[in-house]
Amino acid sequence: MEVLNGTERISTANGEITLIPTPTDSPDDPLNWSTWRRYWHAFLVLLIVAFTAATSNDAGTAGNGMNVELGISWDQINVAAGVLFVGIGYTTLLLGPAPFLYGRRISYMICLLSTIVGSIWLARVQTSGDNIGSQLFVGAAESCAEALAQLSLSDLFFQHRRGLVLGLYVLATSIGTFTGPLVAGFIVDSQAFGWRWVGWLAVIISGFLLVLFFFGLEETSFDRKNPIQGHDAPRTPPGEPTDLPLDGKEKGIAKVQATSSTVLDEECGQQKGKTYFQRIALITPSPTLVGTGFKQYCRRLLHTLRVFSFPAVLYSGLQWGAQDAWLTFYLTVEEDNWYGAPWFYTDAAVGIMNVPTLIGALLGCIYGGWFSDFFVLWMAKRNNGIFEAEMRLWLLLPVAFIGPTGLMLFGIGSDKGWNWPWPYVGLGFIGFGWGCAGDLSMAYLMDAYPDMVLEGMVGVSVINNTIGCIFTFSAGYWMDAQTLAQVFVAIGVLSFFFIMTTIPMIYWGKRCRQLTRKQYETFLRIRDGPA
Repeated sequence: MEVLNGTERISTANGEITLIPTPTDSPDDPLNWSTWRRYWHAFLVLLIVAFTAATSNDAGTAGNGMNVELGISWDQINVAAGVLFVGIGYTTLLLGPAPFLYGRRISYMICLLSTIVGSIWLARVQTSGDNIGSQLFVGAAESCAEALAQLSLSDLFFQHRRGLVLGLYVLATSIGTFTGPLVAGFIVDSQAFGWRWVGWLAVIISGFLLVLFFFGLEETSFDRKNPIQGHDAPRTPPGEPTDLPLDGKEKGIAKVQATSSTVLDEECGQQKGKTYFQRIALITPSPTLVGTGFKQYCRRLLHTLRVFSFPAVLYSGLQWGAQDAWLTFYLTVEEDNWYGAPWFYTDAAVGIMNVPTLIGALLGCIYGGWFSDFFVLWMAKRNNGIFEAEMRLWLLLPVAFIGPTGLMLFGIGSDKGWNWPWPYVGLGFIGFGWGCAGDLSMAYLMDAYPDMVLEGMVGVSVINNTIGCIFTFSAGYWMDAQTLAQVFVAIGVLSFFFIMTTIPMIYWGKRCRQLTRKQYETFLRIRDGPA
């Protein structure tokens, strides 16, 4: 059986699931790790995703203190928020080649160090320039959560678990995004701390995570294309079907000779895995690395730009980018409007407004993650056991109505001075849309181009953060020019339009994948070929 760009047979005649990628016998293969070990590493990845999302969204809560104490205007604070998006998206692009050449761990360490620098700078802000600089470093820190995290999670789980895994990823992002301002609000309100402790607390947590990741996070990169001869033949785990699929794409991928640190125990005839210190090495060089890899790094960086020619990357970037854009609007309204009449909220009360958004995001992640895995299996059975990547997109159609309705409810309620419950119901609907749109669109991209996970997510990050940056810079001017009701009705309509681009993807997505098949194979061949 052939696996082709998101079209694959995932069910055998007896209803069992075909494992993709094909398992190996290597003890260094993350897919062969024990259950607790895989979930521990998944937890660490999700932990840094949540933490960096929190640090990227808590500076707005400190903005009120900056405005009062230092005279930094809200326009200047919005500029810093726009720079944050630039830091996220383009650092993701710049660090893109690192996981393939030097392993996954080094990028996480770099991002944690960047968090420490940015958070110290935030805690010691004196001018608008300080705030902008701190947000550039904080944004750069979140880059590990934009593409590398998805790659690490895909290292640990088979493809048929992708919806659940991405649901957990989006849930972690949601927890950080919506609890970051909540915690920051209580810190700012506290007489004992004050707004500068938003930065100092992030420094303390970053230092703890740096130590935890250095000793607790193992390297998950594994060269599936160059296993040890005679010992990594595909095997069938107990209880799994025997007709495992062969990846047709690999026929066009250059084979590179490699060495492995996995050795064979001559006495027992079994492989020995890497030692603990090998597994936590700061750098795990790729078998194809030549020298320092500088030329390869530059070549891969330029090569990554080719992802913007794949329709699925553009589609997924648009869906996730729209959620970042709307985030700017409703968080800005919470921070600018709800302190005054008729609500007179405190920083803590404004922070609590993120709770319904988080609840909605949780439900959205269940729907777009765990439920979507069952949905695509059901669809595949109705399609003679053939799974098409576009099957998952059907679940986005209800979101096209729920998310925009939430934006309109919250915007009109904020404009008209509504109290409980309608603005909060609107926030819950917004959170549901946030959880679904990111989860389902990214799962679609990973299903469509399974061997291009990192580069695809790099492209999504650049697109979505560019969209977020544009809307962040324009949000203040737009809300000054029109009423909140008018603005939120307009972005509700835009949200509906963006999500409804799902319909042409459902209809033409398979054709797009067929047309880009050779382009995809060429991309992989150049990426994985000799330097």
